[in-house]
Amino acid sequence: MTLERMILLGGLLHLSLLIAAAQVPKILDYRGQLARVDVHLRRLIWVHGVFIVLTLAGFGVLSLAQAAALAGGSALARAFCGFVAVFWIARLAVQVFVFDESGLARTPLLKLGYHALTAVFVYLAVVYGWAALA
Repeated sequence: MTLERMILLGGLLHLSLLIAAAQVPKILDYRGQLARVDVHLRRLIWVHGVFIVLTLAGFGVLSLAQAAALAGGSALARAFCGFVAVFWIARLAVQVFVFDESGLARTPLLKLGYHALTAVFVYLAVVYGWAALA
């Protein structure tokens, strides 16, 4: 598989993460949990969530629309891919060292989803890291 095709798959994976992101408020009971916190903190959490969604959508759309350019190795392409790789390396570190799987994955389906997300984060970090360094 070529780097361009791997970036195209990365774009699809970014957009597919939006499906997982849409499930987070229900799975983590945002409505009930956030009802107990200060209104400013509640709004801040929702705003952060919206910006994460916008970031994932941007990474996905740019990857799908400009896969050839991103695989081409220009300075801008390498910088963008480097940023995306650092983003996913940091997110992967949070997944491994900060989140406690037992508290998040309470059912077999959620456990599978948790591990699938980890695999997606690894794929994105490796592909965009490779594109940044190639």
